[in-house]
Parts: sequence; C-alpha cells; structure tokens
Amino acid sequence: MFRDLLDDPDNYSSQPGTFLDVPFVPTDDAVIKAMLDLAEVGPNDLLYDLGAGDGRIVVAAALERDTRCIGVEIDPLRIADAMEYAGDTGVEYLVDFIEEDIFTVDFSEATVVTLYLLESVNLQLRPRLLNELRPGTRIVSHAFSMGDWKPDELLAVSGIKIFKWVVPAKVAGTWEWESVDGTPHRVELQQKFQEITGRAWKAGKAVKLKNTYLSGNKLALDIESGAGEVAEFLLKFENNSLCSVEEF
Repeated sequence: MFRDLLDDPDNYSSQPGTFLDVPFVPTDDAVIKAMLDLAEVGPNDLLYDLGAGDGRIVVAAALERDTRCIGVEIDPLRIADAMEYAGDTGVEYLVDFIEEDIFTVDFSEATVVTLYLLESVNLQLRPRLLNELRPGTRIVSHAFSMGDWKPDELLAVSGIKIFKWVVPAKVAGTWEWESVDGTPHRVELQQKFQEITGRAWKAGKAVKLKNTYLSGNKLALDIESGAGEVAEFLLKFENNSLCSVEEF
C-alpha cells in the first residue's frame, strides 16, 4: 500500500500547492504501542513526532503515557484534524501541533523522536538528529532505517520493522585518566555512530582494548590490565568532553 502511494505524485499533498515529503499513511495502533514501548516513553519525556499526520502517535503518547508531545506537520489540513482529535480525547493540554518543515524545525529539546518517513528522508534528517539532539535521546522509526547507522534495537510487529537508535555522544579522540590505585590510563578512540574502536595504554604500556559499548553519553570499556585480568571502566561525557570515570 505504502509503495503504491509513492507511485502517484498526487498523494504527496492533501491540498493544492502543498508538497509533502512523504504521503500520509496512518500508523496501526499496535505499531504505535510497540514504538512507544521500544522508546520507553514516559511522563518525563518530550516527544517530537516529525511528520505527525493526523496526530495519532502524539495523542497515544499523551493519552497512555502522560507525555508532553509536539507534532510537526507541513500540511495545515492534517494539523486541523490532529488538533480536533487531541481535543476529542482530552489531551490538548499535553500536546501541540506546529506547521513547520521537518528539515528546519527546532527539535533539539526532544528526549524522544518518532518517525514514519522514507529511508531517503531519514537519511536527510540524520545529520541533524545526530548533531542537534542530546546524547541519550531515543529515535524510533516505523518501517524505515537510517542507512549504515545500525539500530540499537530492532523488532517486528505483524511483519513491520521498528527501529530504535540512541543518539551517541561524540567520543572520538584521546582520553586520559587514573584508576583508583593511581595508575594512568589512556585510550585513543575512533567512532562510527555508536560503534567504537581504538587502542589503550596502561602506565604507558600498550594493552588490549577488549570491548566497547556506547549508549548515549556513557561509554563502557574493558581494558586488559595484565596477567589475563580485565579492568572495566565507565566513562561519561558532557559537551564532547570526558567528565567522569568509574572503575568496576
């Protein structure tokens, strides 16, 4: 159905003179629930739905999760429908719908972003999502991926894929710290999205960097400490800088 719509350019707009990046196709309720579950949406979140359509994701998050939500939609007729729907369900105090372009709207305050766009549109948005959202922000996409940015989680609901990414901090570079016994450590890290590789040194001697795991602003490292032992560190980053290290 979705692919058929793409073959007809008239489906890109619900009114003359308005060009939409993707045709409007409603999201099934089961998929919406799965998206909100996967993103662990709750009352402390601010959810932005980019390409909100009739507002059903926004309304569901507000109604079922007590979540503040903003739907971004370029089609004013869809916004009118969404606002009416929010009013009918009694969640208008939690939601807002704004008529803006998803490529220029300021979504930097979001803690969750939901998408039902094409992969080509996701790829256009990807640089902004990575650079403007805070590390740890969850992004959930119905059906479409982000190219070579691999999802942190992936599930299928009724044959439909749902993708989740956690915006990673920028951790590439050289970082130094001392362990609890005063031993100096240093790592040189390379980064591709949440995938981290690199080298490590302990007291100036090269050792093996065995495992890495980056989620949001927290980077877990397993560093060989000698005699077959492995030291575990949790590095936390703020504003592209190392702010704290815990050792386990």
